[in-house]
Amino acid sequence: MKLAIIIIALIVIQFEVISQSSYNYQESDWQVVAEGCDFPEGPAYDGKGNLYFSNCYGSWIGKYDGKTSTKFLSKNDSDFTISKTNGLAFGNDGFLYACDYGIGVILKTSVDGKSEILVDGFKGEKFNRPNDLAFSKNGKLYFTDPKSYDKSILDGRIFEVDVKTKSVNLVYDELAFPNGIAFNADGNLLYVCESAKQRILKFNFVENGTLSEHEEFVLLPGGDPDGIAFDQNGNLWVAHFGGKSVYVISPEGKIISKIPTPGKKPSNLDFGGSDLKTLFLTETETNKVYQLKVDVPGLKLISHPLKMEN
Repeated sequence: MKLAIIIIALIVIQFEVISQSSYNYQESDWQVVAEGCDFPEGPAYDGKGNLYFSNCYGSWIGKYDGKTSTKFLSKNDSDFTISKTNGLAFGNDGFLYACDYGIGVILKTSVDGKSEILVDGFKGEKFNRPNDLAFSKNGKLYFTDPKSYDKSILDGRIFEVDVKTKSVNLVYDELAFPNGIAFNADGNLLYVCESAKQRILKFNFVENGTLSEHEEFVLLPGGDPDGIAFDQNGNLWVAHFGGKSVYVISPEGKIISKIPTPGKKPSNLDFGGSDLKTLFLTETETNKVYQLKVDVPGLKLISHPLKMEN
């Protein structure tokens, strides 16, 4: 009996070691897929082999097809309305949705370059600085809208948008620069980076879009938690802007791994590739986009082309 217990214990320990080793990577493991960027942000994988990413200061969106990186759209294109995009996300309708903080709107864009302003404000007032966005299990689009970068000024907000009716609801306010946003696999928890306080918040989410009072999920001093994405183990990957790292956080809010990045200012990340085992990272000090081959696949998003294939 004792021998059996020891064997089981060793198996458990071995499994834990394997699980932990799946998140150990070095700075040299990152590979450049796009360079010459201008404050890259908001990577979004389309489920068809292409990665799209914003260039905030350059007012253009790039595209990486797995081999080469090109300029996809810019404000100089006659049929495209764009100022300074940040967060990007694909819906299961195949459209690319973008936060444009330059003109304070949410854009809806087809992959052939035709676009429209989906929503441009709330109750007659422009949004402040739309930052990042994610789809919920009820098909609504949620996005963060920060304003002042000051932990004592709570003027950041979270909005809900019905992409069909274009109705807008304010679902939460009084946040200190809300930034990255993501839902868990079940869609019942919403995670939001409160960058000015260097922490990530967790909200309970219900079908009608109501958010609970938040609780602190994890505190990450020494930099700002920026973009976030889940893997299929339920762990949250965090681009730590100013901290030269990507953190992997367990569902319990414990740090599993701290992965060094090529530059000090990783801004956002997304999983891609046919098996979702490629982590894409935008980094604003080197002005490049990187990829990292990982062992644990990313989460298939609730509203995403890849989700619809299975």
